[in-house]
Amino acid sequence: MLPVKRIEIIANYVELGKILEGLEKTGVEGCTVIRDVAGASTRSNSKHNLAMTMLDNVYIIAFCQPEKITATAEAIRGILNKYGGSCFISDAIELRTTRCVG
Repeated sequence: MLPVKRIEIIANYVELGKILEGLEKTGVEGCTVIRDVAGASTRSNSKHNLAMTMLDNVYIIAFCQPEKITATAEAIRGILNKYGGSCFISDAIELRTTRCVG
């Protein structure tokens, strides 16, 4: 088992390319993108119609080595500060297996 950092990003679909590029530039290898997500934020005072916004949002989950998280966080922060979105970083454990899916 290996310690890793889990990076979860919720952002507008239009910014997906910039976010993926930022992750790649900092050495994050691979991620999962879930399209058409919706939710409510505790940080916003405005009311959103979830039916209207759900097709515009993506959820990105990626993992990186702990020593890469500072550079990765700064790259993502710059993109989200400019275009909007949320990012959450937490500790995780990768369970290495001998069998690959694919």
